[in-house]
Amino acid sequence: MQSQVSVFGGGCFWCTEAVFGILKGVISVMPGYAGGETPNPNYESVSSGKTGHTEVLKIEYDPALITYRDLLTVFFASHDPTSRNRQGADVGTQYRSIILYSTDQQRIEAEQYIKELVDSGVPVVTEVKELTRFFPAEAYHQNYYKNHKEQGYSQFVIKPKIEKVQKEFQQLLNKNL
Repeated sequence: MQSQVSVFGGGCFWCTEAVFGILKGVISVMPGYAGGETPNPNYESVSSGKTGHTEVLKIEYDPALITYRDLLTVFFASHDPTSRNRQGADVGTQYRSIILYSTDQQRIEAEQYIKELVDSGVPVVTEVKELTRFFPAEAYHQNYYKNHKEQGYSQFVIKPKIEKVQKEFQQLLNKNL
């Protein structure tokens, strides 16, 4: 089966990159910007909150090894989908919870998953929007956690998210890491 792509925004892309990078079936992860209208955004412009773009993660995955629903499950468990335009100390539309779908099937699955959460009492504010364009983040954002494990943000924000996913989703972890 051919690889597929999904794009999620769940706060800082350093966190989402580290979380999804440890899952089996994930071929690559790429931090970037999407969801807005401003052409050729960069970190400085997106950080201003005026571009409409969100910090996102583009995930290429093998659906024979990990399903889109599994990705959705990890996405919703690894950030706060009930917090509008913020994740922890990161505040602004650039940190909103968003799923950018590239196929109708992804849209249907994302909407169904959100409906299940809402029906169970979770007040989800996650947007579901068609992916029109993805802009890769600057090189210094790539592999941030791997390259900066000892920094405070990595230790106090990223590492606990990784540990949560490792604990709750052992069956989805890439055992080769």
